[in-house]
Order: sequence, then C-alpha cells, then structure tokens
Amino acid sequence: MNKNTLRVLVVDDEPDIRELLELTLLKMGLDVVTAGNVTDAKALLLREPFNLVLSDMRMPDGEGIEVVEFIAEQALDIPSAIITAYGSTENAVKAMKAGAFDYLSKPISLAQLRTLVKSVLKVEGNGKPLGMERLVGDSPAMLDVRRMIEKLARSQAAVYISGESGTGKEQAARLVHEQSARAERPFVPVNCGAIPENLMESEFFGYRKGAFTGADSDRDGFFQQATGGTLFLDEVADLPLAMQVKLLRAIQEKKVRKLGSPQEEPVDARIICATHKDLAALVEAGQFRQDLYYRLNVLPLRMPPLRELRDDIPRFIGALLDRFATPESRPRLTPDAVKAMLSYNYPGNFRELENILERAIALAGDDKVDVADLQLTPCQALDDLESSIGYAGSEPLQMFLDRVEREAILKALDATRFNRTQAAKLLGLTFRSMRYRMDRLGIK
Repeated sequence: MNKNTLRVLVVDDEPDIRELLELTLLKMGLDVVTAGNVTDAKALLLREPFNLVLSDMRMPDGEGIEVVEFIAEQALDIPSAIITAYGSTENAVKAMKAGAFDYLSKPISLAQLRTLVKSVLKVEGNGKPLGMERLVGDSPAMLDVRRMIEKLARSQAAVYISGESGTGKEQAARLVHEQSARAERPFVPVNCGAIPENLMESEFFGYRKGAFTGADSDRDGFFQQATGGTLFLDEVADLPLAMQVKLLRAIQEKKVRKLGSPQEEPVDARIICATHKDLAALVEAGQFRQDLYYRLNVLPLRMPPLRELRDDIPRFIGALLDRFATPESRPRLTPDAVKAMLSYNYPGNFRELENILERAIALAGDDKVDVADLQLTPCQALDDLESSIGYAGSEPLQMFLDRVEREAILKALDATRFNRTQAAKLLGLTFRSMRYRMDRLGIK
C-alpha cells in the first residue's frame, strides 16, 4: 500500500458488489479494503485509518447505518455514504440523520459513484488529494518547505507550523505524518477554536460511562484516537488558559485521565500544532503559556504566503482549472485575466486563489474567464512602499517610522476595502496588533 494514497472501506455482504466497487475505486488510484458485514467493518475502523466508508444498507448482522453511527460514536471523522437497493425517502433521511454525507441506490451508477468519491475526497484520478498541489511548486520557498518536511518526518518531536491563513498548514502537517514512521496510524485533526470550552476536557481526554449526564457509554478522546499516530492541533492559540495547563501535562507525562476514571492511561501521539497567530507575541501578552509554547515549538516550520511563490502561481491556477473542468469543457483564462491573477497579492493565500477561480467560473457562464469575472480587489503591492518612502534624516526617526507604518496600514486597508481582518493578514499582523497600531496612530 502506498502510504500517500487515500483509503476507502467498502462494506457489503454481496461479493459481486464488493468486487465491482473495489475495481472502480482501484482504477481511481485509491486503496480499497472490503468487509462483508457490520461486525468486520467496525473492527477494521478501530484498527486501520480510512478516508471514506461506503456501506450497504442491509446486511446479515445489521444495517449500514450502524456503521455510520459507530464512526460518529468513536469520533473517527471519516465521511461515509450509504448504498442500498432499498431506496426510499425514509431510508435517505435516516442515513443523513445518522451522519452519512450522501446516499446512493442500487443498481449503482459507476459515474455517479465516481462523482461522489471525487467530491468528498477531492481527488483527481490518481488517489492523491487535490489540495496537495499546494505543496508541489518549484519556487525556492516551496522547495525549502518540502526539504524541511522530509527532515521533520524523521523525528518524533513536536512540530509548530506557522503561517498566514490559507497557506496550507494542515496539508503540511499531513505530509509530515504521511512521510513519518507513523503513517499507517491515525492522523487526527482538531480545530481548537471550534470546541466549546465546557466540552474541551471530555473531547481531548475522553470520558467513562456515567461521568456526566448524557455519558451513556465510554468514549475515547483525541489523544486516545491518535495513539500511535499524529494529533494535529489547528489554531492552537485559541485554547483557553485552563485547557493549556491540562494539555501541557498530557504532553509532558504522555498520560491522560478520562472524565470519571480513577486512573490515568498512557497515550502515544506525536503533536503537530499550527496557528496563523503570533504565538511568541501571545506569550508576551500573557495569553499563551510560555512552558506550553516551548513544548510545542520544538521543530518550527513556516509556510510561505502565496505572494512569495509567484513563480508557482501559474501551476496552481492550472491545477485548479483542471479540478473545475467537466467532461464537456475546461475553463480557460483570457490573457488579461492571467495578467491580473499573476499581479494580485492574495491576502487569503491559496484558499483565496481557489475561491477566486471557482467564483469566476460560475460567473463567466462559459469556458472563457475574463478580468471582470475574477472580481479582484485593486491591490498595490506593499513592496512599492520601499520605493515611495525614503528616510533622509530630516525628521526624528520615530516620527518617520510612524509615518511609514501609518501609510502601510492605510494602503492595506484601502486594498482590502477597509476590512481590518484582511488588512492585518496582508501586513502579517494579528487582528489585536492591527487594532493597537490603528489606535496608536489615530487611524479611524
């Protein structure tokens, strides 16, 4: 098995259907594992990592919905779809409520199946995630990133990935995991900013049955789910201080205690964290624990913004146009549209590039995308400030620096139509730092 290839679990009690699905998915470049019943499927899900589950509805020992519910109960974060000959609105609603993302009826349309798989896994035809094109550029900055990832993958130490929003921090984390000795074990991504504070401890460390109202069974937390593999803490700066203390202890001791449990249990998960915020500045401001910062920031990796990868932008555009192509047509940019995209600053980085093209193709109405379809915000490169402002020693240095800072902020605000959040990203600042500077300089 290629450790960089996505894996699909097919669950069906009919051997012919299993073989048909397996052959179709293998031709798409995916790794396929099959199970003939609900019991075997559950055992495989606990033992091996998967990127997608396709399950029949009715099987000898239960229903496919039980597999979907099991995925949710174990917090495995694996998309699932139900395939059944018993197509009905009732079954479709039941599957969706259980957590399935889609529903297909037998006899299976292979074209429909391929479309479904491509949409959820975002793959082309080679079994590799489309998002990976973000990390295959040939610019010096991207080559440095890939070289660093190879080095980080050989270690077991914690990795801290920094970079602006949309620069591919999670993709980098997944590559570190996939190139490491832990590649065959789970990669568990956690958005720290999306978990309610009162649920954090139970989500991270798990709980025992009866630990609190609604705890009807034992449940593993993120640390247990990632044992043997990698725990990716995205937007780690959003963790409240109380949780930072508990996280620090779990990382140091390599043990966690489930809620309601009298004893700790060992865990073995490599920690990779990421944030678009300046963790060092948050430590200085007392908003992030210094001891946790040093535990997390053992091996640093900086993801470059798109404006530092200008040589790779044509390649990224081409890959995205391929993604948005249909069997009937492939979108293309006019020469003026290409020129506009190559000169744009992309404050939202690769995520913004993807959004611009997807929106433009929808607006174009045909295969030809022009400048007007792109809806780009006029944006002067901030580098132009160096040539437009010079220090001649005719004023106090602090006054000169304030003037330069004020002009840079005003240009960024103008370029983003006075969106302070986007302007802060363009300048490489946190929103809090941006607001402080605006208040100090009297910018309203």
